[in-house]
Amino acid sequence: MLKKAVLNALNKQMNAEFYSEYLYLSMAAYFQSMSLTGFTHWMKCQAQEEHVHGMKFFNHIGERGGDALVGSMESPPTKWKSPMAAFEHVLKHEQKVTGMINDFVNLSIQEKDHATNQFLQWFVSEQVEEEASASEVLEKLRLVDKTEGGLLMIDTELSARIPVLPLMPPPPGGEKTTG
Repeated sequence: MLKKAVLNALNKQMNAEFYSEYLYLSMAAYFQSMSLTGFTHWMKCQAQEEHVHGMKFFNHIGERGGDALVGSMESPPTKWKSPMAAFEHVLKHEQKVTGMINDFVNLSIQEKDHATNQFLQWFVSEQVEEEASASEVLEKLRLVDKTEGGLLMIDTELSARIPVLPLMPPPPGGEKTTG
């Protein structure tokens, strides 16, 4: 059974992951308006990942007998000064999410909730990857800043991103297939 503090934190983090999905969809729309299809694709892939992250929390809450509470959220920004400013926002946002996950790990230890602590370890590793990915694109943008054609080279590179989405488990009581 989930303790109230852990359940509240799970719901808070689930909703934060869904906000991240909306933030990256908003950024995709921003890049789409600039005809930067590679940046648009990258952000759509990122939004898909964040949706999967939110669903992982949703499923964990249900598996532990809790009620997942999908709450309202503020609208994400829709404009940035430049592609570099957008990726500065991405990095800052991912650093904030890392802090939230780290605080949540500490709570799970304090509450002696070993199952949630184990569950959160995947997110600890994932946040290292998220920050590194955002930082890599941002550094490339800084390198080509004010260089003709540099933004388009990065746009082409970002169009090659292949989304890596983990398989979602079947719903409780759903049929499992073997193959």
